[in-house]
Amino acid sequence: MRMVTAAVAGASGYAGGEILRLLLQHPSIEIGAVTADSQSGKHLGDVHTHLTPLAGRRLARTSPATLAGHDVVFLALPHGASAALAAGLVGDTLVIDCGADFRLSNESDWTTFYDTPYAGSWPYGLPELLRAGGTKQRDALAGALRVAVPGCYPTAVSLALAPGFAAGLLQPEDVVVVAASGTSGAGKSAKAHLLGAEVMGSMSPYGVGGGHRHTPEMSQNLTAAGGSPVSLSFTPTLAPMSRGILATCTAKTVPGATAVEVRAAWTAAYEGEPFVHLLEEGSWPRTGDVYGSNAVHLQVVLDGRAGRIVAVAAIDNLTKGTAGAAIQCANIALGLPETTGLPLVGVAP
Repeated sequence: MRMVTAAVAGASGYAGGEILRLLLQHPSIEIGAVTADSQSGKHLGDVHTHLTPLAGRRLARTSPATLAGHDVVFLALPHGASAALAAGLVGDTLVIDCGADFRLSNESDWTTFYDTPYAGSWPYGLPELLRAGGTKQRDALAGALRVAVPGCYPTAVSLALAPGFAAGLLQPEDVVVVAASGTSGAGKSAKAHLLGAEVMGSMSPYGVGGGHRHTPEMSQNLTAAGGSPVSLSFTPTLAPMSRGILATCTAKTVPGATAVEVRAAWTAAYEGEPFVHLLEEGSWPRTGDVYGSNAVHLQVVLDGRAGRIVAVAAIDNLTKGTAGAAIQCANIALGLPETTGLPLVGVAP
């Protein structure tokens, strides 16, 4: 089989570094150009000391010319930076964007939450996402040349709730999500509130009151699953850990929904999925169990007294939440086995 060449733009950040870590284990993809802006000129080993096989690689400046000639280009750039760069990547190069630039199909959602011009939407890279009518988003990715990788919070929340909406078991109003994320979700740039002295032993909310940029993406995904508009309240929190997301999601059930029906819907939704695991009843997801893996751990129960389901999902925000998803989508688009080069289990303890 011909080796596929891949370039990584934004290789100096956490997402870019995670893409490179995973590509080093990929038997069919060879790492080509690695680029950055503020860190350009440095050796990769100076910014990612754990990537010893690539330590001597020098970071080039990010430009279409540097990225040209590769089979795959991974864009691990800040929001708003991918659109202009992607416009310069022509031909049959597969471009996988890990930013938000092409995730939203509604222009008004973009302009409400972002301050750069709307660039349009690409095929959405969450293969396991159920869609109304019984299909999955995977069908839109085979052979695609452009893919928008989901946000980390929407990955956890969408996979936690989509089975209920697809099965007609959940009401589309009064969906409530509270999720905790590790500090790597905020990127690698130095920020005072992310200092160890500020984070250790403390949790704090942010983006409260519908202000988080991932909110419209979650609604978009759940609307696609259920076939009618879904509104939700989302509160993210910062947890004293480097990696991981734990999303606790609740939604009202339709009258008469039973615990057996709920369990059956989630079981059917993810049967045979290599990365999404509905845990045994009574077992609950933990971020430590998915650390470093492309896995999603889920649990769902019916709270009969409240008439709501509670679905909890755990992911590694840098792997399944970003870099692992990018490689999973690249595998599908290139016609490779979907699990190639991706860790199926986490690291413990």
